[in-house]
Amino acid sequence: MKFVWLLAASGLALAAPAAADMPASSYAAAVSDSARPAADTARDAARKPAEMMAFAQVKPGDKVVDLIPGGGYFTRIFSVAVGPSGHVFAATPPAKSADAEPAAAKIAADPHYANVSLVDATPPGLASAGPVDIIWTAQNYHDLHLARLKLDVPAYDKALFAAIKPGGYLVIVDHAAEAGSGLRDPDKLHRIDEAVVKQEVESAGFVLDGESDALRNPADPHTALVFDASIRGKTDQFMLRFKKPG
Repeated sequence: MKFVWLLAASGLALAAPAAADMPASSYAAAVSDSARPAADTARDAARKPAEMMAFAQVKPGDKVVDLIPGGGYFTRIFSVAVGPSGHVFAATPPAKSADAEPAAAKIAADPHYANVSLVDATPPGLASAGPVDIIWTAQNYHDLHLARLKLDVPAYDKALFAAIKPGGYLVIVDHAAEAGSGLRDPDKLHRIDEAVVKQEVESAGFVLDGESDALRNPADPHTALVFDASIRGKTDQFMLRFKKPG
């Protein structure tokens, strides 16, 4: 994913109960939504969406930001999981930017996903969603560090913090780089050192609340570009849940 549009943005969030409040069968039902496209369901075995929803502790009535949703794989699942009393904000690059994501607009226009709307993934756009229960981003955090962007990552992380309700969550899923590699690989391999993510997000005020090995792949050598055919769809990925105190 690209974040060029953030450079022009001016200015530069979630109370959830225990996951047990929403049984596994409810997450499975969200994944089994018949309106999901075949291209999405074909990826379920690798992406384990029911486990990921449980890890995020999403529940009916939640307000969720799907940050940089791409084709909307998780947007659709969140929509069903939060139900008609909840809302999903697909936070995308501005519509006129080179990085616009038209898939999210199509989902928001679909009556089946009436609880989905669009916001810009800029700090002002995130603020417009109001305090939310969950901000979720999958395979995107490393892009904040692309050298050409010259992005103020600490400021952006603080904008995420401000957009979440006290007690709410920021959930980050991303491609793991070699441990100890720091910021060596975001540009070259589209990976990031898990320790860097923890340090940056905690510096913004969040507290690490949970980790999951559901998407770990110890066979990944961490040396290949994530789009390389040898590893695409099979990368070692970390899952981190951070809580906003309160």
